[in-house]
Amino acid sequence: MQNIVLLTGISGSGKSVALRLLEDAGYVCVDNLPVRFLQEFISTTQQQGIERVAVAIDVRTVGELDELPATVQEMRAQGTAFRVIFLDANDHTLRQRYSESRRRHPLTDRLALQHGRTPSLQECIDTEREMLAPLREQEHTIDTSDLTPGQLRAWVRDLVQADRAPVVLTFASFAYKRGVPGDADLVFDVRCLPNPHYDQALRPLTGRDEPVAKWLSQFGSVEAMVTDIAGYIERWLPLYMQDTRNYLTVAIGCTGGKHRSVYVAEELARRFADHAPLIRHRNQPPPPERP
Repeated sequence: MQNIVLLTGISGSGKSVALRLLEDAGYVCVDNLPVRFLQEFISTTQQQGIERVAVAIDVRTVGELDELPATVQEMRAQGTAFRVIFLDANDHTLRQRYSESRRRHPLTDRLALQHGRTPSLQECIDTEREMLAPLREQEHTIDTSDLTPGQLRAWVRDLVQADRAPVVLTFASFAYKRGVPGDADLVFDVRCLPNPHYDQALRPLTGRDEPVAKWLSQFGSVEAMVTDIAGYIERWLPLYMQDTRNYLTVAIGCTGGKHRSVYVAEELARRFADHAPLIRHRNQPPPPERP
C-alpha cells in the first residue's frame, strides 16, 4: 500500500523542517501543490510505483484551500489512504519566529489587496487560523510551540512509521508550568501524586529511569491513577473509533514534565501496547537521530 503524507498547517509552525525530514526518509516530496492537482498527482505516483509520497499544501495555494477537506474525504472514500499532519503553534511563538526569520507572512499581499492597507502580522495569523480551522478539527495536530527541530523531526518520523491502526493512539507528557499542549484531545493532571523531585538522588533523573519508576510504583495512589486513566480510555476509545477519528492524543501533565507525567505516560503506553501507541515527552530531549 502506498504511504501518502499530506502536510499542512499554520505558516511558521515548522512545515519546512517536517518536509525535509520526509525527504531524507525517502519520500517523494512536493511543496505548495495546488489542491486541484492533488488527486492527479497521487494517481500518477501510484502508476509509477512510487511507494512514499509527501505533499505540503497551505495558504500559499491561492483560492483553493476551502476545497482541501472535501478533496481528502473524496479520495479516502475512493480507497486512497492518507496520513494528514497539521502543524500548529501559539501566536506568541509564531510572532517570535517571524521576527527572527524576518520573513513576510504569505497572506500579507492578499489581505492588502482586499483591505486596501498593509495588515499586521497578527491579522494575517488570525485569518490563516480561520481558513485552516476545518482541517485542524479533522486531522492529527502537532503543536510545535515548545518543540526543538529535533523533537519535531522525531515526532513526525514516529507518526509516519506508525502501523495503520484504526486510531493512532499517542501518550504525551508535558509540564503545566509551560502550558497545556494545544494538540491534546484528553488531558489528565497527575500533580497530586508523590513527587520524586524532592529526592536529591532522583531529581536529575526522569520518569523513564528505573530508580524513579521503582520509587513511584511503591505508592498505591500512583497505581490507582494509572489504572483509572487506563480504564477511562479503555471505555471510551471504541466511541472515538466509531466517530471515524484517526488520531487520539492523551496528554499527561505534572509540574515540570520530567518525572510523574513521564512515568504515567510510559505505563499507559505499556498497558495499551496492543494499539502500538506513540509516546511523546514534550519536556524531554529527543532521541539521537540515526545517520
